[in-house]
Amino acid sequence: MLAVIAAFIVLAVLRFLFFLMMLGSMAALGKSSTAMPKSGGVLDINLSEFTLGEQSQSDPAPSFSLTGVTSMLPTVGIRDAVLALQEAANDPAIQFVYLRADGVSAGISQLEEFRGALQAFRACGKPVVAYTEAPGNGSYYLASVADKIYMGNAHGYNYSLMGLSTQLIFLKDILDKVGVNVQLIRHGKYKSAGEMFIRNSSSPENREQNQVMINSIWKAMSAPMAAARDITEEQFNSLLDNLALVLPEDFLKNGLVDELVDHEALVGKLCTLAQVDDVKKMHLVPMADYIQAKVVEVPSHNRVAVIYAEGEIVEGEGLSEIAGDRFVHVIDKVRKDKNVKAVVLRVNSPGGSVAASMKIRAALDLLQAEKPLVASYGDYAASGGYWISNGCQKIYADATTITGSIGVFSMIPELSKVAKKVGVGVETIGSNKHSDMMSLMRPFDADELNYMQASVEDIYELFVKLVADSRELTVEQVDAIAQGRVWAATDALQIGLIDEIGTLQDAISYAAALADLTSSDQYSVSGYPAPLTFFEQLMEQFGGSNTEQEISVWLNYEPGKYYARLPYNYVIR
Repeated sequence: MLAVIAAFIVLAVLRFLFFLMMLGSMAALGKSSTAMPKSGGVLDINLSEFTLGEQSQSDPAPSFSLTGVTSMLPTVGIRDAVLALQEAANDPAIQFVYLRADGVSAGISQLEEFRGALQAFRACGKPVVAYTEAPGNGSYYLASVADKIYMGNAHGYNYSLMGLSTQLIFLKDILDKVGVNVQLIRHGKYKSAGEMFIRNSSSPENREQNQVMINSIWKAMSAPMAAARDITEEQFNSLLDNLALVLPEDFLKNGLVDELVDHEALVGKLCTLAQVDDVKKMHLVPMADYIQAKVVEVPSHNRVAVIYAEGEIVEGEGLSEIAGDRFVHVIDKVRKDKNVKAVVLRVNSPGGSVAASMKIRAALDLLQAEKPLVASYGDYAASGGYWISNGCQKIYADATTITGSIGVFSMIPELSKVAKKVGVGVETIGSNKHSDMMSLMRPFDADELNYMQASVEDIYELFVKLVADSRELTVEQVDAIAQGRVWAATDALQIGLIDEIGTLQDAISYAAALADLTSSDQYSVSGYPAPLTFFEQLMEQFGGSNTEQEISVWLNYEPGKYYARLPYNYVIR
């Protein structure tokens, strides 16, 4: 505990010093852009230079943690990236796309939508050329869409193209050693949120749902990769299962790349395609600069609003995450804006607070009573993320989206053994029999457990009925696919949790059509809430918003409160 306190003091000092440095250097900051070529341009997409995310953020603040300061890559919003490729496809100054996918930083749904946009670019008759040195799952997934894939011929790189995996961590044994007893109250045999604290391995149901989900997401990725290289899925997976891709020559021999090249040979290939005899004559246009110059939203009196619900659902007015009170204000602002004719709710959330989810859902229901409301799902739209959005008129999701997780839990740690071990005596004086129920210094008795379980059951029944009414299913049908189970979108489509596999742009077009805006020149698109400014991001950092990353996710769960949330923050590698 002293070490943690000391670390936070050091971190606070470092944050303050960094803040002073940033204030001193702000005047020196400026934006540069590459002049747009009139002809012979090459759209240079180097995915190690930016993060592909939900909303564009050109001036990111550093993110602090106990391990240091993270890099400050700008974020390119997936819609801006897609629009840039659409613009480039029709831009006579752009000859082809040069894609460098190594080092990609993106959610799995952003990868899927971006790959689809690259395919659409190719369909317009312009080539995509990809270069890779160390292909991984995400980078090769994107590179595989290219007309030609060139690979560096140097050895010694670590290839992470091995299929998807996610790791589940269990803490029961270590918590037992220190004397922490986690009391978990939940509904749903698949609702494994909190299971990491009460077990030392997966329950059979948890293992099952994760295996099915991983298999579905991998199929959605592997099938197009194999098809693009004209091999079967079985052949592609066999290469991975047999660790057959050891050297660059193995990628070439098995048809996953077209040619091995060194730097000079690569430059020669690009110059030939660009029809120039010197690399200095080749106009490489960075993706971010092209977006800044070409992706310009012309204001219109008719607008489609995209409300970005990204992050944890929490209570209060906070700037980061999906803070319930703040988000209600955003929704109400959109509802009252007469120029907004239709709304898309873009959800990228694992869920969170039940109370905040209910508050947001109520505000969205009011909005939908006045304007068309369509949902688009990103990486996650699960538990609370599904709670707030399942009532939309139509739900689009990427094939790789994780959704469902219709379940509820509450978690209360009991620390009496810890206090005893460290020599702390605790004596409680209360006015009533259960007044110290949430003191964390004693376990619940049977009546208290029943009290908590009754609330969980009530919330679960409310959640199930809400989904049943919204999705035109019976309560029994929803209960059968609920129980806290997570689903990949391809499976969720079959059981009625979503309506269609499609992108954010698909959702925008459909919402506009519901408002009788059938042509894209009849409306403009506005994002809500606006991305945080540089200083707002800094202040959020100083406010300690990274507690989850710095210590442990479970410290964010307030004893006695109820959560509709995914069991884990899935990082699929």
